[in-house]
Amino acid sequence: MLAIALSSCLARPTALSQPVTPSLSPPPAPSIIYQTQVRDRYTMHVLRIPNHARFEVQPALTQGVATVEEFAQQTGATAVINGGYFDPANQQTTSFIVRDGQLVADPRTNSRLMENPQLTRYLPQILDRSEFRRMQCGNDVTVAIARHSIPMPQSCHLLDVLGAGPQLLPEFTAEAEGFTDKADGRVVRDALGSDRPNARSALGITATGEILLVMVAQWPDSPADSGISLPGLAALLQELGATTALNLDGGSSSSLYYGGRAMYGKVNAHGAIVQRPVKSVLIVKQRF
Repeated sequence: MLAIALSSCLARPTALSQPVTPSLSPPPAPSIIYQTQVRDRYTMHVLRIPNHARFEVQPALTQGVATVEEFAQQTGATAVINGGYFDPANQQTTSFIVRDGQLVADPRTNSRLMENPQLTRYLPQILDRSEFRRMQCGNDVTVAIARHSIPMPQSCHLLDVLGAGPQLLPEFTAEAEGFTDKADGRVVRDALGSDRPNARSALGITATGEILLVMVAQWPDSPADSGISLPGLAALLQELGATTALNLDGGSSSSLYYGGRAMYGKVNAHGAIVQRPVKSVLIVKQRF
């Protein structure tokens, strides 16, 4: 009786024997991925920006200085990270910035930079530091990191530039860009304290064109020895998948805004968070 019942059941047509028309739904829209992690002697904050037309990473500049939170409020940006170098004494840029094809910040107009006798020998390097570029190449918008003097690829023109430096990947260019100087094999000048732990900010580009915005924060209970060195920052960017990477202004300037919250990287000697306003930033605009 059992065998008969099974045969009878198997003989019945089922829904699976009928043709099925699959429902075609659009692929999910790409989104920013935020990651934070406490590591040995620092806390890292990482934004991974998809390589997609709905996201734009551009420089922004203010007349004086402003916090990343204020930049976000003024521009409507989804995310903001501190950008290029500036002189806190006169609030003037020491980095080149191009916005929508127009030069909007020129370090050559900063007299405290150009007329400083201690920097005279380094000026050719300072004015040729590395920069984040956003370019229109035919029908495509592409991004790259290059020294200021490197010409654009053929058929490309500049949309935006934010100068900073040095490059972290694929090579560490601190000496070539005048951030460090050596004599008789010894470091005699290190403007960024490259080997010391500190709050740091950086931008990386992956092989697939994703943009990484990275801010490394110090610990309030260890202000003297927490943070990351520049070689350590380069290793971190490589670990995150960057093939090219650019150091941004760091220390007291290191700050990141995302998800309605401003995060600051530097702490003072008493462990208090430093909320330093900056001259320029990179903003992430998102089309919904």
